[in-house]
Amino acid sequence: MIETATMEKVTFDKWDMADHIITKEDVAAYLEAALEENDTAVRLAFIDAITRSKGMAQIAKDLNITSESLASSLSLDDNPSFSSVAKALDNLGFQLSVKQKVPA
Repeated sequence: MIETATMEKVTFDKWDMADHIITKEDVAAYLEAALEENDTAVRLAFIDAITRSKGMAQIAKDLNITSESLASSLSLDDNPSFSSVAKALDNLGFQLSVKQKVPA
């Protein structure tokens, strides 16, 4: 007789980057990683996660815009502006800087 085993169905919660951005150091590390990427979509995904982790509604309120407007301004679909990203980062207590790329 052959025994058969039944496998229990395992479910996983959806992983959200925003849930792992807690401290100012986390924000700085994620921003640094985002800016090192040569992909606008990846950069915006990181910045979106950072703003969500810190409360998109409060950031939008501080910037005198709606949450929807802030989310839209950080979306690739709506062609985000540099000024929108800079304002969101400023609200979080960060600024962009540039450093010379180290040759490979």
